[in-house]
Amino acid sequence: MRIAMVKEEVPVMKGTTVTLKDNVLSVRGPRGSVSRRFFHPSLRMAVSGERIVVEARYVSRREKALVGTWAAHARNMMRGQLEPFEYRMKAVYAHFPIKMAVKGQELVIENFLGEHHPRRAKILGDTKVTVKGQELELSGPVLEMVGQTAANIENATRVKDRDPRVFQDGIFITHKGKGV
Repeated sequence: MRIAMVKEEVPVMKGTTVTLKDNVLSVRGPRGSVSRRFFHPSLRMAVSGERIVVEARYVSRREKALVGTWAAHARNMMRGQLEPFEYRMKAVYAHFPIKMAVKGQELVIENFLGEHHPRRAKILGDTKVTVKGQELELSGPVLEMVGQTAANIENATRVKDRDPRVFQDGIFITHKGKGV
């Protein structure tokens, strides 16, 4: 069944400037700028005055859901330019203390389960990773990049070929949000 008209409007947040050119939405704010390409044959995005309008005509349920997704992405782009997205992670170990260090665009995890070779996790985009003892603080202007960096770190310390009920070591997300 087709839906006749779906429309969602996102107000432009104070302190940000939004432009749309060739399906690329650019948001400029005090923390810099971020841009993202939005293209779908059935959907249309426009910037009119102080609003971002995402609309679609005669679409399926999946495309209707995509309208809300695009609006959420635009909202997150503006929020990230005003204040960073922050995650907090903690290293958990039973016997071998884990050493962590940021080297370039990756996090190096040493002595995980007593292994001799370090494990590495890629840090994406403008995400900043701070090591404070056994805790990590991740922050950045793009939600997807901060979240994927946290997922890369969790995945790098996944325990394989051992009983997960016994070996519960790893680096895990403890908090997501602002003011960590």
